[in-house]
Amino acid sequence: MSACVPTRAADPNRTERTHPPHSPPPTGPRRFRIAGADVSASIAVFLIALPLSLGIALATGAPLQAGLVAAAVGGLVAGRLGGSPLQVSGPAAGLTVVTADLIQRYGWRTTCAITVLAGVAQLGLGCLRVARGALAVSPAIVHGMLAGIGVTIAVAQLHIVLGGTPQSSVPDNLRALPAQLAHMRPAAVSVSVLTLALLLLWPRLPGRAGRLLRKVPAALVAVAGATAAAALAGLRLPKVDLPSWSNHALAGLPEGPVLGLVAAVLTTTLVCSVQSLLGAVAVDKLVAGRPGLSTRVGRSRLDRELLGQGAANIVSGSLGGLPIAGVAVRSSANVHAGAVSRNSTMLHGVLVVIAALLMVPILELIPLASLAALVMAVGIQMVSLNHIRTVTRHREVWVYAVTTLGVVSLGVLEGVALGIAMAVGVALHRLTRTRITHQVREGVHHVHVRGQLTFLAVPRLSRALHLVPHGADTVVELDGSFMDHAAYETLQDWQKTHTAQGGTVEITGRHPGTRISEPQTSGDCRCRPWTPWRNHQCDGPQFVPPAEKNPDGSDRPTPDPTGTSGHELARGISAFQRNTAPLVRSELARLARKGQRPSQLFLTCADSRLVTSMITSSGPGDLFVVRNVGNLVPRPGEESGDDSVAAAIEYAVDVLRVRSITVCGHSGCGAMQALLNSEPGGAQTPLKRWLRHGLPSLERMADDSLPWSRLAGRSPDDAVEQLCLTNVVQQLEHLRAHDSVARALGQGALELHGMYFHVGEAEAYLLTERDTGGVFDRVRESDLTA
Repeated sequence: MSACVPTRAADPNRTERTHPPHSPPPTGPRRFRIAGADVSASIAVFLIALPLSLGIALATGAPLQAGLVAAAVGGLVAGRLGGSPLQVSGPAAGLTVVTADLIQRYGWRTTCAITVLAGVAQLGLGCLRVARGALAVSPAIVHGMLAGIGVTIAVAQLHIVLGGTPQSSVPDNLRALPAQLAHMRPAAVSVSVLTLALLLLWPRLPGRAGRLLRKVPAALVAVAGATAAAALAGLRLPKVDLPSWSNHALAGLPEGPVLGLVAAVLTTTLVCSVQSLLGAVAVDKLVAGRPGLSTRVGRSRLDRELLGQGAANIVSGSLGGLPIAGVAVRSSANVHAGAVSRNSTMLHGVLVVIAALLMVPILELIPLASLAALVMAVGIQMVSLNHIRTVTRHREVWVYAVTTLGVVSLGVLEGVALGIAMAVGVALHRLTRTRITHQVREGVHHVHVRGQLTFLAVPRLSRALHLVPHGADTVVELDGSFMDHAAYETLQDWQKTHTAQGGTVEITGRHPGTRISEPQTSGDCRCRPWTPWRNHQCDGPQFVPPAEKNPDGSDRPTPDPTGTSGHELARGISAFQRNTAPLVRSELARLARKGQRPSQLFLTCADSRLVTSMITSSGPGDLFVVRNVGNLVPRPGEESGDDSVAAAIEYAVDVLRVRSITVCGHSGCGAMQALLNSEPGGAQTPLKRWLRHGLPSLERMADDSLPWSRLAGRSPDDAVEQLCLTNVVQQLEHLRAHDSVARALGQGALELHGMYFHVGEAEAYLLTERDTGGVFDRVRESDLTA
């Protein structure tokens, strides 16, 4: 057997230098380019933004051109300066109620001035770097605010859908609704119903043709279809009226009471900022769901996003546009359409400018009832059932309800203030309400603490603990998420005293057997991660021995002259009996009664760094493990066969009925290093006789007709890693030669998997492509649901 490592041609995937390593890279004129994905995404966003911008302007009572101005400025200014590259800003439905109230109170020109001042306030907040603080607002308050705004929008636009005119508030609109229903206009209702029907049915078109048609935004189809139907039917309805840009009203000096103007600026700033920042966080989640995009785009910079939104509001207000915020519908459409940079957002703003200048005759054909139906649907969608279920599950439904009712009946700022007050009240109620009970069950004293454990509950906790007699077995169950220092000291002092008197104390979390320091997982899964390993048995300074040589030439440590290593086993057993045994005793008792039923045979190396239960997050009874030097599977039926490994395979497949077998190699494998360095001849030691089962792997790596195995798209770092990967692929071939494995594979009752664990990176790789020599990819969450 030769010790030579086979050589290969240069990897074609590796890039070669075209200039000396220490010289600067060649520079040339840099041309501005827009990716094709950004162009297509900008068109999709533009088709959604155009009808929505007109509809939101209609709902606020502002000039319809103000919606187009805000959409253009949001795309160009916020898109260029903002910190969230893929978030699309413009006139938002969440600002409709605020803007409508401002226009009614102060007029359009003062509303534009308030928008400018709100932008200045946003610039100040961005400079103070307080953007993260806005995310501290309870989600129940934010969702309640949006739901209240949605209800207000829907009720107001319902009057236009019926052919009438909305009133100034929700109570007034509700009182006027019966009279409006009695005098509704059939033409307006028919156009509105057609718009809503198209909005609802277009995303549900079936078949292959439906998949192609669904690429056209439903909002555009609904408005365009209703407009065409109204024109063909000759219906006489109020339509979009875009006056000449020369008559467009710009911002003027604010007029009105100072306190009222200050409150208006604060309200606009609050709603614009919170909605934009929450939208940026939502866009980050969408980007993270697209593989490869998150590394290219990066996470949102919230302070910069606040600065970009402030600049956009200053420009929009100065040009006579609506207030601007990040818009969830357009942002999600931008990400799903494949946008890769902020160029898509900016290009959508350019398209809005072109439409506002060149498409006025077409836009003036749109019936107002169609736009009202579109905005009403958006308002209804803002009342999310998913949000209601979430706040109910977190016991914050009262915060949500108070905020929603406050926004509907009083206004946005007043509703948010009521929501904050309610949230503070709920938090205080939870903090002060603690129930402590003491029970005796089967001779064990149970002290159950339900709620937050603060200094206010210390007297009651002390009374319950003193009911426990000396020397008794005790379980203290903490069913809460917070414990302050006073309560912690009280509990710890009592525990030390009680155990010193011969008693036992087990402090658990919500579920029996769960320590309070260990996190709970969702659902019924009780699995907990391993804590970081720190070799806890090395209490004192470690002895570093001089290196000796193994027979194969590698280094080995000399025995520890301090003699402390002889006690490590006893210390480990003692730690298990004290810490781990109480947690696993019930599960091991169950396994002892029912017997083992593992689902996998895990064949891996005997290397001490490979902890199978840790890297697979498994426990007792999950894996049937076979470990040997080099994770080798000897071929059956030959002189070189090995009954030990073959017996384990036969028992796992035929008796235990495992559903999968995994062969796991690892980086830095000493067996593979020894196989590469071995020379033919010489004394046949037990190690050399065993390593002969790895010769087919060495021959496979030297075969020029077979491609080399690859690791997550890259070539192995050295020959040892190459042999480790190749060995996994080869041992899987040996597995197939065993009769029990071949029979189970033929029946479809067994799967074979290859795995590689990089010790230094703590990274696991699964064999995904075997026909190309073996490609090992990282294990991701998506692999579990694929």
